[in-house]
Amino acid sequence: MSISSNKENSLEIRNLKKYFEIKAGLFKKPNILKAVDDVSFTIAKGETMGLVGESGCGKTTIGRTVLKLYEPTAGNILYCGEDITNLDDKQMIPYRKKIQMIFQDPYTSLDPRMNVAHIIAEPIRFMNLLTGKDVMDRVRELVELVGLKPDHLNRYPHEFSGGQRQRIGIARALAAEPEFIVCDEPISALDVSIQAQIINILEDLQSKFNFTYLFISHDLAMVRHISNQVGVMYLGNLVEYAEVEELYSHMMHPYTKALISAEPAADPDKAESSQRIVLQGDVPSPINPAPGCPFRSRCQYAKEICGKEKPCLKKINDKHYVACHLFQ
Repeated sequence: MSISSNKENSLEIRNLKKYFEIKAGLFKKPNILKAVDDVSFTIAKGETMGLVGESGCGKTTIGRTVLKLYEPTAGNILYCGEDITNLDDKQMIPYRKKIQMIFQDPYTSLDPRMNVAHIIAEPIRFMNLLTGKDVMDRVRELVELVGLKPDHLNRYPHEFSGGQRQRIGIARALAAEPEFIVCDEPISALDVSIQAQIINILEDLQSKFNFTYLFISHDLAMVRHISNQVGVMYLGNLVEYAEVEELYSHMMHPYTKALISAEPAADPDKAESSQRIVLQGDVPSPINPAPGCPFRSRCQYAKEICGKEKPCLKKINDKHYVACHLFQ
């Protein structure tokens, strides 16, 4: 399943599942938590896919499974047409150079015992990309590329602000010379004024090096700004998937409409005229979920079939897919 594009695909996810066993007791059968349940999408080279949804919907699990930090339960992960799903740690080493991650918390993702020079140099040395004096020359180049100064190299993570620490995290991700980067909520822990700076860095780097991004966030405005296409997650499922302007102008799934209606409007007139959709009820548990549509318990349009059959992603047009019985 892919949105029409003339570009070659960088990443293709086919029916990806990631389940976790939750122990229930000594003599009881473990419960199954369906963190990601049959998700498919593609990202073209040089483009950005935004992944949005409530906390706990499976966004980060997808990102970590794509990197093989979590082993998938089922499905396929194709990178540049090559299936990496079942590769072991040794076989994954060449792909570790190509696929990197920028983590959500820029403080806990950096080793407090290492200075900036060692943090950025570590992946270069580990992957044998450069040796000797060339390593530090590359480190200085990366520091400058993300807007830090040479005198920052001898400092430690606790001596920096949140925005500066995230720049260090970006430089560390770039050190491996990647092609594809998973951005796991890279701005959620930062002040609003700093968020724009980080987004500008990511956009400049993409323009310069043709990076491909999977941008995971709950910031709908920022996702609209940076993405070419957007996937909406709910309870481990991809419920809507479309080109960015198509999604924001012709949203179809009831959950997508509720999610976007909660986005704050900068224009006071628009804020006053817009009507927020308030969902009733609680999010169901992803542990051993009931059959049918995962959103049915909170959907005002739920029908009898919604409790019996889980809707699959249906192609509405070349730019838009939706998983809802209203459109089956």
